[in-house]
Amino acid sequence: MKYAVIAEKLVKTYNGVKALDDVNLMVRSGRVYCLLGPNGAGKSTLINVIVGITKPDKGKIVVLGGSPDTPRIRARIGFQPQEHGLHPNLTGRENLLFYAGIYGVSPRDAKMRIRDLAERLGITDYLGRPVRTYSGGLKQRLSIIAALIHDPELVVLDEPTTGLDPSIRKKVWGLIEDLRRSGKTIVLATHYMEEAEKLGDEVAIMDKGRIVVTGPPEELKKKYGPPAVIEVIMRDADMAKKLETYLVEHAGLDTNRTGQGTLRIYCRDPDQLIPEITSAAYKLGLSISVLRALKPGLEDVFLKLTGRRLGE
Repeated sequence: MKYAVIAEKLVKTYNGVKALDDVNLMVRSGRVYCLLGPNGAGKSTLINVIVGITKPDKGKIVVLGGSPDTPRIRARIGFQPQEHGLHPNLTGRENLLFYAGIYGVSPRDAKMRIRDLAERLGITDYLGRPVRTYSGGLKQRLSIIAALIHDPELVVLDEPTTGLDPSIRKKVWGLIEDLRRSGKTIVLATHYMEEAEKLGDEVAIMDKGRIVVTGPPEELKKKYGPPAVIEVIMRDADMAKKLETYLVEHAGLDTNRTGQGTLRIYCRDPDQLIPEITSAAYKLGLSISVLRALKPGLEDVFLKLTGRRLGE
């Protein structure tokens, strides 16, 4: 199956406000597809349509070749919502075994998956405790395991790392990368730029119920972001001036000298240009102390396309 999710012209309105406004998306199988946007952008509504919880007012959606609100398709989806569905008086292990039973996972297989996933996310020591004693981060991790307990084909995660400390967030990222390597399709809603850049094979930037643009992160940054900057720090200002003169005359580069011995070069593809700069310095007999590329991020893309920053 080439596409795990296909949506056409989705519209969903609440109290006269369009939570989804003519949304189209195509999620390739075996990829991580990130929905990136601020709270209120429509990410959770779109997620709920994908997993069959919410029906659109208009439009069409096909998930894993069928309708997401049918038992046959839902059984192949793993969903971690923002508001977890964990029973507070059951232990973490009892909650997971409950979900495993719903999906028809054998007790033996369930115990193996619980052991492996709990170890990956660092909650093994808490599985015997009632969920009401868990911190928000522990509940978040348990909810992710519940979404994966039946080894689903499509994994849908709604803000999976919100409230997690950086070390735990990296554990979740590693798990998501392993899921992709195993052939799973992941749809992930996030408001973290770094998360989308790190994990997304494709990123859809959402704002006010619409998908503004979609594509691989690097392509979006090159197309919509500001120029990258190559910063070259040399021993003194004379060296920086000589290199600048050469680069302007021979390559027509857009440059600017700042401070003592610092040269900034503006370009679209720094990886291609860096060898040319180092070669020029070598030819001129100049010594480079520091050379680094400062590339635009998805924050810059969001600002360019929406006129505001992600948190505004």
